[in-house]
Amino acid sequence: MNFSDIINTLSADTRASLPLFGPELILIGTIVALLLVRLFNADKYLPGSIVAIIGTALALARAAAQFWMMQNQTSGSAPGIQDVSAVGPFPMFTGLLLYDPFTVYFRIFLLLFLLFVEWLTVVTGIPDLEDAPDFYVLLLGSTLGMMLMASANHLLMVFLAVEMTSVPSYAMVGFLKGRKSSSEAALKYVVYGAGAAGVMLYGISLLSGLLGTAHLPSLAQALVEFGRTHTSLADDAAVRTLAFAILTILVGVAFKLSLFPFHFWCPDAFEGAAAEVGAFLSVASKGAAFALLVRFCLALVGESRTGGAPLSELYMNIGVALGFVAAVTATFGNLAAYTQTNMKRLLAYSTIAHAGYMLMAVAAMMVILNAPGGGSLPPSVRIDRAATCIQGLLYYLAVYFFMNLGAFAIVALIRNQTFSEEIADYAGLSRQSPLLAACMLICLFSLVGLPPFGGFAGKFMVFASVWDAGKLNPLMWIVLAAGLINTVFSLFYYIKVLRFMYITPPADEARPVNVPLMSDAGLHVAFVTLPVLALGIFVNWLSELAQNVARWLL
Repeated sequence: MNFSDIINTLSADTRASLPLFGPELILIGTIVALLLVRLFNADKYLPGSIVAIIGTALALARAAAQFWMMQNQTSGSAPGIQDVSAVGPFPMFTGLLLYDPFTVYFRIFLLLFLLFVEWLTVVTGIPDLEDAPDFYVLLLGSTLGMMLMASANHLLMVFLAVEMTSVPSYAMVGFLKGRKSSSEAALKYVVYGAGAAGVMLYGISLLSGLLGTAHLPSLAQALVEFGRTHTSLADDAAVRTLAFAILTILVGVAFKLSLFPFHFWCPDAFEGAAAEVGAFLSVASKGAAFALLVRFCLALVGESRTGGAPLSELYMNIGVALGFVAAVTATFGNLAAYTQTNMKRLLAYSTIAHAGYMLMAVAAMMVILNAPGGGSLPPSVRIDRAATCIQGLLYYLAVYFFMNLGAFAIVALIRNQTFSEEIADYAGLSRQSPLLAACMLICLFSLVGLPPFGGFAGKFMVFASVWDAGKLNPLMWIVLAAGLINTVFSLFYYIKVLRFMYITPPADEARPVNVPLMSDAGLHVAFVTLPVLALGIFVNWLSELAQNVARWLL
């Protein structure tokens, strides 16, 4: 192939990829528009928040249209949720990215969440008018990186997407000018992030050099060939090198998920940053990182989806290890949250604990696909059980979207009126603002996992997948027991917050809090909180959608 043929091939591939890359292109255009607003000092006439919201809404509409077209592609008639699972993958930009139902699901997830966060910033007034274009550029840039994480199909793109997500996040954490705690939190976040990125890049280079490719589908095929010539886990140096490379890549993902012991940045970053930024980091980065983790794990598994791979023992051990990391993470997060007096630090440790719960679903998937006992199961049954694990993760993320954003939104609104984020200053909130107290009760009980809230359905699906994995590997019973015990224990520190709101009388010098339902703030909190209750009662629609997206992956 001569140079002219290469250029023509790349040009044709780019033209085919650009329409599929529509939501990301719209975000890029919005970022450019915000920079122009800043450059020409037009923010007085065209607020940055308006530009950001319009751009996000257009990107979300494009992603929804792509999902709709996916349904129409295979149904030939009225679209239905069941049609999504039949859509094939379409490589974008020479295979660096992948366009499939999983990608579109997370595009909609991230863009819808971004829209709610932008609405929250308008309601709370952070950022101010002068800094709004800069803030929204960072917010949209980080979301763009997260969307690339969800669609990454190459290890190079994995690293670029993670860094594109992280760098704007560092700046957003330190965005509150003149606050020592904010600057300190940003510095800690940068130092930990740089270290994790270096370790991850080392693992990517090691894995690529060992297998001769960084393309995820090719990686799966190379691992199959590698496993046929290297079968001993204990004695073969090449297999140990492979395991070390996988471990170092997972370190970078663990940092984004704030898993133990890579969680140290999380409480300080959340306390130093504005509550609006904490809400963004606690949900969006978790969703994108779990999308990346699922793709990477399935690239490792390769042939074992349909009947066992040569390195299935290694992959099963990775699954069990992820399960124990999940159990330790959930336990540490809940234990540390119990002693907190600052609401944002409490929610930060709660975020760590919930990352542990969600990781259990990925661990269960790896065990089900690779456990020796799974070989006696028909491939279709094993794939259905693995798909149930991903289904539980997707549903949990959707519920976590609303219940965690609701909690952080209430923290931001109370901060604006009391100038405090201490739990003790929530005393008597139920008498001053019944709406905020009721919404916080719904969000916290859902975070615990109590029925009839959405958190119960999400945890039930995740624990059910761990139960299935326990039938194939008894060590997963320990993970399940840890998850159940932690769910009970978490009730105590969430109730501590509710005790202040509903039982403890307010101090005489306490500032009053008043957020009526028909105000901008009241409507935002209501719109965020109601889905928490709806997803706990009406489970089927989103559950079926998540199930079919999961089945497509497998």
